[in-house]
Amino acid sequence: MSRFWSEVTKSLEPYVPGEQPQLANIIKLNTNENPYGPSPKVIQAISEQTTADLRKYPEPDSDALKQAVAGYWRIAPKQVFVGNGSDEVLAHVFMAFFKGEAPILFPDVTYSFYPVYCGLYQIPFEQIPLTDQFRIDVATYQRKNGGIIFANPNAPTGVALKRTDIEELLRQNTDSVVVIDEAYVDFGAESCVPLINSYPNLLVVQTVSKSRCLAGLRVGFACGSEELIEGLERVKNSFNSYPVDRLASAGAIAAFEDTKYFEETTEQIIYNRKMLTDGLKKLGFTVLPSKANFVFTSHPKGAERIKDELREQSIVVRHFQGARTSDFLRITVGAYREMKTLLAALEQIVK
Repeated sequence: MSRFWSEVTKSLEPYVPGEQPQLANIIKLNTNENPYGPSPKVIQAISEQTTADLRKYPEPDSDALKQAVAGYWRIAPKQVFVGNGSDEVLAHVFMAFFKGEAPILFPDVTYSFYPVYCGLYQIPFEQIPLTDQFRIDVATYQRKNGGIIFANPNAPTGVALKRTDIEELLRQNTDSVVVIDEAYVDFGAESCVPLINSYPNLLVVQTVSKSRCLAGLRVGFACGSEELIEGLERVKNSFNSYPVDRLASAGAIAAFEDTKYFEETTEQIIYNRKMLTDGLKKLGFTVLPSKANFVFTSHPKGAERIKDELREQSIVVRHFQGARTSDFLRITVGAYREMKTLLAALEQIVK
């Protein structure tokens, strides 16, 4: 531990990202990356930006990208904020809206960056237990708070709340900001973006990393009232005036414009997810009902042991330590052939 570190730095427990193994011929199912490449129109749009204009700064406000997001959701560009991946957007959210005295609320099993941000910004928080079925019970959030945030579908469980349940939460919580982290929403859940005009304290965060196959570009965005977006812009412009580069902006715009490719690839992942879920259940696995591009599953043989034996066959999945998660594996939904190979390997392991 360095003697030059601040007290905050010393107290931090940083987020641990999923492993990026440098192995040949692996089936990588541990970081929820989309198995299908980006739209060819995305590649073309990025290529067209590789000119001498790269010497210039990009648009500081990413107006063209905001227009593309707004057009897709049929909202105003002033209701859109963009950043360098949804993680950066979330970091600005915590700074902009969660720095009060009351604790913010989020589930005890959810995206593990949330408590990291609380440590970084010194924000008090309470973790609200999921039900025995790993579901969010909105009634348990009806208490004094400095803000509410959760992923929907939740991570790493994949379980989703209906929009009507979230709307009930919003009706009961009007004095603090409610953030719905929708990184995986396009794989079968209901987005809350259509609610932002009815609830001025609602902020919806999304990304192009998952359903639009662009994890390598780092583009995230938030949709909400102009008041909330203005708050995020103030934080962004106090941190980094140019968070989205020219190539990322061009690629993300093209991804939003190519709705046909987006729909085809998400439908294929949903199909592959059902095939994987059915296959796992036939092998004796318990599988939580997922609306994401991954499944959360357990087996009597033990999650860590299965993970290790899969790795011996060059298949990488993710295991989360923790009192409520250690029995489970999170498995990314890959291409159809990858899912068939995985199921064949698991059949041998569990037998």
